[in-house]
Amino acid sequence: MTSDPKVAPSFAELTRVHARLYRYYHLASIVGWDRNAMMPPGGSEARAAAEAELNALIHRTRTGPRLAEWLRAAEAEPLDAIARANLREMRRDWRDANALPESLVEAKTLAGARCEHAWRSQRPANDWRGFLENFREVVRIAREEARLLAEDTGFSRYDALMDRFEPGVRSQDVDRIFGEVKGWLPDLVERAVAKQGHEEVIVPKGPFPVAAQRALNTEVMTLLGFDFAAGRLDESAHPFSGGVAEDVRLTTRYHESDFARSLLGTIHETGHARYEQNLPRAWLGQPLGTARSYGVHESQSLSFEMQLARGRAFAGLLAPLLKRHFGDQPAFEPDNLHRLMTRVKRGRIRVDADEATYPAHVILRYEIERALIEGEIEADDIPALWDQKMRALLGLDTRGNYQDGCLQDVHWPEGAFGYFPSYTLGAMYAAQWFAAMRRAVPELDARIAAGDLAPVFEWLSANIWSRGCLWETPELVRRASGEALNPQHFRRHLEARYLN
Repeated sequence: MTSDPKVAPSFAELTRVHARLYRYYHLASIVGWDRNAMMPPGGSEARAAAEAELNALIHRTRTGPRLAEWLRAAEAEPLDAIARANLREMRRDWRDANALPESLVEAKTLAGARCEHAWRSQRPANDWRGFLENFREVVRIAREEARLLAEDTGFSRYDALMDRFEPGVRSQDVDRIFGEVKGWLPDLVERAVAKQGHEEVIVPKGPFPVAAQRALNTEVMTLLGFDFAAGRLDESAHPFSGGVAEDVRLTTRYHESDFARSLLGTIHETGHARYEQNLPRAWLGQPLGTARSYGVHESQSLSFEMQLARGRAFAGLLAPLLKRHFGDQPAFEPDNLHRLMTRVKRGRIRVDADEATYPAHVILRYEIERALIEGEIEADDIPALWDQKMRALLGLDTRGNYQDGCLQDVHWPEGAFGYFPSYTLGAMYAAQWFAAMRRAVPELDARIAAGDLAPVFEWLSANIWSRGCLWETPELVRRASGEALNPQHFRRHLEARYLN
């Protein structure tokens, strides 16, 4: 990356600022991980205040008085294509930061931390009314944030928030894509459930001790290439991945009656982690060296969890590991294990959903949060809308069940509005990656079955991980797969796995 101070002094100043920001983000991510995984409850208020102070410092750095001058001057400096891409991302970051006052950044941090902390006990207590006391403030701040960003960008309020997660994607794009999915998904789910109703499946017999699950997860993460010298696995109320490329933190949660929930969640987070651990080291500390978008990030977790781990070829690798950690039983035979991992069942919990019903969960949340941010509904309206949409999409009654309904996710308590579309966009990207992968490596499934996962990792590394933010998302997708995002790959994948 051309940043010689003698020929590009303004660009060199910008890279120094962003290197400082990267260190701040490192601290912020570890502090956030600790809050979710390790912090005792009594530290909540003090931690919220500390995080608000740190985020205010980050905001002041992102909006420093010299940045505008350096950005203008850098445009005229002799930069190569890589530096130009970095400058593009710097400009985007500067504009996003300058649309918001520091006071709002602090207020959002405090409101989200308080709401999320209370949510941890309110969810198991099914306490929607108590949750609303904090959540109304989170919504108020999110709407103000959306208003300011919309005024700066010219987007709608919801689009202005979604653009932070999926640059360039607009509600009209999501409406079109999700509208098509709503047209064919219910029939596919119905047919898959009917087809599987004739299949014999042996359910594993528990309990499955947490210590054994933890050992299994660690072994599977190693199989998937996770670098434990640059990361770790812990436990939290809601699985997540965080940290930085040099120190990736993952969490999962355990249920002694069901090992698969923790295992698949861990595999999902490992996909995120491999992306972070394999971002281009030469660009770390700069916007160019970050993940392209949250949809692309989710495509990595879903490539690991849905495309790879739930495939028939991977079941043969997983079977002996399960027998070693939980004892031999008929349920762990590869064919039966594959049937278990691909059961289509309408359920209320998003993170436990199979890949066929999962898009319905995302569509439901997208439609509700968009209306909430645009002011078309209020927070009090969410439970009734949730039940209405859950009935329409999956035929399930959620009345009065807030714990397994609108309280189940951590995103809204933390104020992460605009994120949910990334999950299904990520599933579509993942299907498109594996279609391209199989064209490049026709014997891919045979090699996976033989225990050779290198073709998967090598393709992802060459086409996604090593690219960072060099290209904007449409160009990354085109270069990786040979075409623009094509949701038909996702549909064909589901039909092949569940109907054919």
